[in-house]
Amino acid sequence: MEPIIVKNKHIDLSYLGLNPISINYQLNPQDLNNCILSMAEGVSSDTGAMVVDTGEFTGRAPKDRYIVNDNITQKAINWGDVNIPISTENYNKLYTKLIDYLNTKTVFAQDGFACAEEKYTTSIRVISQTAYQSLFAHNMFLRSEARLLRPEWTILAAPGLKADPESDGTRQHNFSVINFSDKIILIGGTGYTGEIKKAIFSVLNFLLPLQNVLPMHCSANVGKQGDTAIFFGLSGTGKTTLSADPERYLIGDDEHGWGEDSIFNFEGGCYAKTTGLSLENEPEIYSAIRAGALLENVKFYPGTSTVDYNNLEKTENTRVSYPINFITKAITPSIGKIPGNIFFLTADAFGVLPPISKLTRGQAMYHFLSGYTAKIAGTEFGINEPQATFSACFGKAFLPLHPVVYANLLGKKLENNNIKVWLINTGWTGGSYGSGTRIKLGYTRNMIQAALMGTLDNVNYSPHPVFNLMMPETCDGVPSSLLNPQNTWENKKLYNQTCIQLADLFTENFKQFIDIADEETRLSGPNINTVLV
Repeated sequence: MEPIIVKNKHIDLSYLGLNPISINYQLNPQDLNNCILSMAEGVSSDTGAMVVDTGEFTGRAPKDRYIVNDNITQKAINWGDVNIPISTENYNKLYTKLIDYLNTKTVFAQDGFACAEEKYTTSIRVISQTAYQSLFAHNMFLRSEARLLRPEWTILAAPGLKADPESDGTRQHNFSVINFSDKIILIGGTGYTGEIKKAIFSVLNFLLPLQNVLPMHCSANVGKQGDTAIFFGLSGTGKTTLSADPERYLIGDDEHGWGEDSIFNFEGGCYAKTTGLSLENEPEIYSAIRAGALLENVKFYPGTSTVDYNNLEKTENTRVSYPINFITKAITPSIGKIPGNIFFLTADAFGVLPPISKLTRGQAMYHFLSGYTAKIAGTEFGINEPQATFSACFGKAFLPLHPVVYANLLGKKLENNNIKVWLINTGWTGGSYGSGTRIKLGYTRNMIQAALMGTLDNVNYSPHPVFNLMMPETCDGVPSSLLNPQNTWENKKLYNQTCIQLADLFTENFKQFIDIADEETRLSGPNINTVLV
């Protein structure tokens, strides 16, 4: 069957030099679903959600993301292993190849916006080789009926086009290239849709600090009294799960800005991990997987069209995207007040950090710059089990500027507002990864609820002997023995050794910030000279 061509919807792509065989412009989800089926890109699940396989790549490839080194970026970008330069000459080669490739195809074009706060809104056009990428763009960006003559940013995505590393200046055949001068993003050789959303996130992380806005890799929700909470964390630490709280209203699950007087969502949808998903543990996300949603790299129960969320045969990074209004308690527009509580989420693979601790301002700055967690299997290509990592500002992979720029913005926000900051360990307890157990989601929810309700303001705290974190001694709905991680380990000596091991890693990582952090922040790290018995 031929893909659906929607007539009487004209779009001018001459600014790109693009003249494909035909264009499917601004298709609705039903028409995109029909295209996915007719072009054999995917199949339908029993809930009506589309199920696709993204091919070779089931996670981002951060070593293959480039920024064009030109007059705009040369002195502004924090170049290194995260922000890898590519020459204008090599960009032009890739651009020409990609345009020539798409000119032989039927393409899909989807227009949308980023940033729910109007004064920061950026228009985006995603032109893709596949219908499922277009459905992803429809789900993830803010939707509008407005017709764009020419958007501020254009993404060209062609999974079937592979670069030639030798002649194109790339590391391998896949690539994601951001050009701030032309305001164009090239994505090729990979069908993983997360590259689309994170490319725009990187763009906003470059542009918004110039307007005194803190871009954040976090989720956010709001309570019945209008109190906003935000949850920083890398993928797999619980941002989406913990923000989709049936007792609160969702602002967004992954990317936000902190402006002068508001928290606002960058996106119009959610991109949730589905590994181990169940109606019991995550009812909001589970119920959002219906017609219009896009599932990636999941497997069915044999002989059925029912998804088995525990089957990780393809990848541990199984995903679903859906419009944010598929969450019953999402607010529109996706904007909240200045937060009353900030939660730093970490999946501690060492199993030594408390499940919840209250941070001083100095500790908040220290842990924000450190951004410790464990990369969860599948989140990035080649990661097969959790690995301890430090990702500044809980999003180093998406920060074009030096991390201190974002940390200074956060510091000013904390100074000007009365905000409580908490460190939440959603990782392991009773032992490290492989011997301990993952902290139960229900316990984590109860701890966060207690913090939000203020019940942790009136309990006793005790300090962690190495990390100096203040640990509540009691919390409703949580065994007291769990609150001090040392109590959960049978081998206390091994716990102490592991604790010092992680503290050493923190200290070594923070050396890069010693000369730029203030004294309060420098003195807020672990005490590696502590003698544990």
